Amino acid sequence: MATIKTRICMISDTHTSTPHPPQRTDHVYRYPLPKANILLHAGDLTKVGYRVEHEAMISMLTSAEAELKLVIAGNHDITLDEDYFTSFGYTRHQRPEQLGEQSILLSDDDDLQNTLHTSAPDKESLKAYAASIKSLWTSEEARNAGIIYLEEGTHSFTLSTGASFTIYASPYQPEFYNWAFAYPRDEDRYNPAPATHPQPANPIPDYPAIDIMLTHGPPVGVLDQVPPDLNVGCEHLLRAARRAKPRLHLFGHIHEGWGAQRGVWDDEVGGGVRLEDVVTDMEAMLENRGAFCDVSAGAERPLRVGEETLFVNGSIMTVKYEARNAPWVVDLELPVAGG
Repeated sequence: MATIKTRICMISDTHTSTPHPPQRTDHVYRYPLPKANILLHAGDLTKVGYRVEHEAMISMLTSAEAELKLVIAGNHDITLDEDYFTSFGYTRHQRPEQLGEQSILLSDDDDLQNTLHTSAPDKESLKAYAASIKSLWTSEEARNAGIIYLEEGTHSFTLSTGASFTIYASPYQPEFYNWAFAYPRDEDRYNPAPATHPQPANPIPDYPAIDIMLTHGPPVGVLDQVPPDLNVGCEHLLRAARRAKPRLHLFGHIHEGWGAQRGVWDDEVGGGVRLEDVVTDMEAMLENRGAFCDVSAGAERPLRVGEETLFVNGSIMTVKYEARNAPWVVDLELPVAGG
């Protein structure tokens, strides 16, 4: 199969923090974001889903130099999960949210504030507000800027370079303090169920259907550790990744897990994957405004498609909600359309 070297810039968990000014060379996450063919954002665009937050993130992505900018939501993007927002999430806009050292309570939309501060908010008004937020991401203006908001499922794209790929996207993660896009930890929404059981709505297909996986949450045991040495990723997602064997899997959600690992699929080890850390150098990251990794055909160690997956936790925020982590920039081979 013919392939072409493709550069992908990856971020997650920006929580409305735009890159620092260019002159702040003590910060890796600064303008401009590294140029790439594709930019991926793995969710938690905002702190708590206000309109002004979404507008800031769309503006930031519009300025990024990439032909295609693929975006999913995360658990903090509560207005993009209509069912959650209209049943419980709206209450998070009625009181301050403490995130890191910041207290978040905005009044960016008078109609919404009037609705929220009635004794019994009207559900249709809440639905209309949630729909208006999603329309920001699906508007013609966003499309013209190369921004495409992805719902859960598979999506295929072809770049002007001829690179053609299929991506599986999902904003969901195991239930986490009653935030959005959650599922019970014992629920498997990624793997086909036995014939006698209800099937998940959007299971991940087998290898070689998927080139890239873009999920908000991590698979268990992969860049998902929180104190004290707990792995909080999803075991069903790892099982699905083992079936799909994508070239690249980007996620975020667990800020402490920022980093990249080369996963070598091996049924003889626990979890079915051997993980090797991708080494980073702070001086190089500061100079280049990102953590660069080359697994293309011309690299010292090219990715072995079908045998290896590059896992990336792209969380920009630290656990203290400081925008100090680096974007990841990966060069890898993608199939050529018609090749």
